[in-house]
Amino acid sequence: MPSTTNTFDVIVIGSGLSGGWGAKEFTEKGLKTLVLERGREVKHLKDYPTTNMMPWEFPHRNEVPQDIKDANPVISKCYAFREDAMHFFVKDNEHPYVQEKPFDWIRGYQTGGKSLMWARQTQRWSEFDFEGPARDGYAVDWPIRYKDIAPWYSYVEKFAGISGNRDNLDILPDGEFLPPLDLNCVENYFSDFVKKNYTNRHIVYDRCAHLTQPQEIHLKQGRAQCQKRNLCQRGCPFGGYFSSNSVTLPWAEKTGNLTMRSDAIVHSIIYDDKAGKATGVRVIDAKTQAATEYFARIIFVNAAALNTNLILLNSTSSRFPNGLGNDSGLLGKYVAFHNYRARVSGKYNGHLDKKTDGRSHTSAYIPRFRNVYKQETDFLRGYAAGFSANRGLKRDTEGFGEELKNNLEKKEYGDWSVGSHMMGETIPKETNYVSLSPDQKDAWGMPLLNISIDYDANDDKMVKDYQEQLTEMFEKAGFYDIKTTDSKQAPGLDIHEMGGVRMGLDSKTSLLNKWNQLHHCKNVFVTDGACMTSTSTQNPSLTYMALTARAADYAMGEMKKGEL
Repeated sequence: MPSTTNTFDVIVIGSGLSGGWGAKEFTEKGLKTLVLERGREVKHLKDYPTTNMMPWEFPHRNEVPQDIKDANPVISKCYAFREDAMHFFVKDNEHPYVQEKPFDWIRGYQTGGKSLMWARQTQRWSEFDFEGPARDGYAVDWPIRYKDIAPWYSYVEKFAGISGNRDNLDILPDGEFLPPLDLNCVENYFSDFVKKNYTNRHIVYDRCAHLTQPQEIHLKQGRAQCQKRNLCQRGCPFGGYFSSNSVTLPWAEKTGNLTMRSDAIVHSIIYDDKAGKATGVRVIDAKTQAATEYFARIIFVNAAALNTNLILLNSTSSRFPNGLGNDSGLLGKYVAFHNYRARVSGKYNGHLDKKTDGRSHTSAYIPRFRNVYKQETDFLRGYAAGFSANRGLKRDTEGFGEELKNNLEKKEYGDWSVGSHMMGETIPKETNYVSLSPDQKDAWGMPLLNISIDYDANDDKMVKDYQEQLTEMFEKAGFYDIKTTDSKQAPGLDIHEMGGVRMGLDSKTSLLNKWNQLHHCKNVFVTDGACMTSTSTQNPSLTYMALTARAADYAMGEMKKGEL
């Protein structure tokens, strides 16, 4: 019989963006909720060791020493893996995996997960995004549409605090916004130029999860206005940006209904053949390797996309020999991501009476404009893009001694630098998958995750089109010295992996229904990136949060009716 001390109403696996929302929703409604986090405990304020450090206080001026880079060829590629935040990232040897094809798996194992280090961009998906697979016939149809999730976008935006403009674009729906920060003069110039010279192309302020003007709900959370420090990856002592650590988890803790377990690696979900449902989870202590079982009526799996796949694949029973809910054989398949390979840069010699100063935590955003209203290219779907401009001091490093010193002290500004990066939608394919290694195990006795994910011809065509279109836009706007690059980076550095446990209308072609509920195990829900049917071009985090709140509301309704 289950121990009463190990029995809860709900178990949430993972404490990141989506797991934190699950904890908040369930505890707020009075349900005793256990949150399992495989990493260490990180408390808001208390465990941000570098948050107020000055550049000269870092032994290597925030650079990562070469020996650490050499020991971590994967994680050291991440833009945020610097001296001030590398303690929040999983090192290469701490949880190895098998790269059947090159994949840079970026992870954060601690309370809050990657919500401490995320880039905080929060765009809603549009009707075009949810309709995409049905329109072109690739992947499977989403079981929901924009109208189903729109109220939940509003719900999480108000609580989290999202800065943005109301742009009135059908491809990028407006939300519940706090005031935006300003774009700089060249970003505004490019926005105005595109508006005048192109139909259905837009340059807008990029929505972001920062408190530009805290509302009463944010003050109740104990948060303060964003100070524009742009040191977010260290953990924010003001709570100026949204993270599980500063918002949802403390909110859940105040209810008295939250139990947190750190260093708790979920081995598998326990399935009861007679009851026809999951009854709990098996957990391995990360430090002692002691095994424990916890029990609950409802289980939410929010371990981040690939680890969620790993847990479900490892949850075998006589009923589900190939992984929990995996009657279709599709668990772990149709994984997709965002294509960040391409960039376009240039110079601009206008607005020379202005310069950039200070820091900004967002910039301009170019919503998708390809294949929106009709199929117009030789590739499927499309891409969004970032755009930014800055003007800094020219550095004269000529000479020696006093001459060099005098040259370095000159304060002379150069022309503006402009740049754009691509965020392309990749098409979920059965050949992009994760599986369990048949013979390699980690330090806790669990199979290593085998990752086999790659680009295809559609992605290459998209890169080419992005470079051509942005080059044309830059040239017409009067930018010069335009350069295009394709990093050819492996998938993974986008940190937007999605799928493997996708939603759908048919249990033969999907794992989850429209409520993020396993078709064949009704008391298990998946609401992190693993649930995504397609990837869209927008940053996905806001959608994970909205889906989690929506699914939690449904699960509690079903529990009250005695269905769960």
